[in-house]
Amino acid sequence: MNNKIIKKKFVYLISPNKIKSTYFYKNLEELFITKKIGFFQLRLKKNTFKEKFIIGKKINKICKKYKVKFIVNDDPILAKKLNSDGCHLGQNDVEISYARKVLGNKIIGITCHNSISLVKNAIKNNASYIAIGAFNASKTKKVKFRANVKTLKFVNKITNLPIVAIGGINNINYKKLLLNKANFLAISGYIWNNKKYKPTEALKKLK
Repeated sequence: MNNKIIKKKFVYLISPNKIKSTYFYKNLEELFITKKIGFFQLRLKKNTFKEKFIIGKKINKICKKYKVKFIVNDDPILAKKLNSDGCHLGQNDVEISYARKVLGNKIIGITCHNSISLVKNAIKNNASYIAIGAFNASKTKKVKFRANVKTLKFVNKITNLPIVAIGGINNINYKKLLLNKANFLAISGYIWNNKKYKPTEALKKLK
């Protein structure tokens, strides 16, 4: 991933927890038009496999149109069936070795919380990128682990893998993470649940 892409497409957008309205897909296209989004992750915890497949097919088509990498959360099998660009795994999901067997050379990202040992393990197991956080309190999910700029700096010293910063990122705190060499910023609630700005307005605040 070259620096030009990182600087231009620094947002790693995560889906809202529920996708019901067809207006979501229109919003998604409007967000992608800004050319600030490098990745989109489908993260639906309460939907069935079939529901996620139907939604994922529509999203994958939009991602391909705007050259945004489409990532499926948790499930390598769904990622393969959708022919997505890859999968993101949490620490309680399947092993990366299994995901590699299913997905081959596709993108596999790993959540490492604030743990250097988990980062080293992800590097050892050929992860495609490392997600670190939470850097701030988040309304999207309960924060059990807190990372800081020191964590970010240390991880940058031990690996060249892209680093995705996560956790309560918004227009007030995002620059600090980019300045400390986070390659991508994982954002969800600030875009989808913003009481002040519509999704595209919220994204445009990230300059």
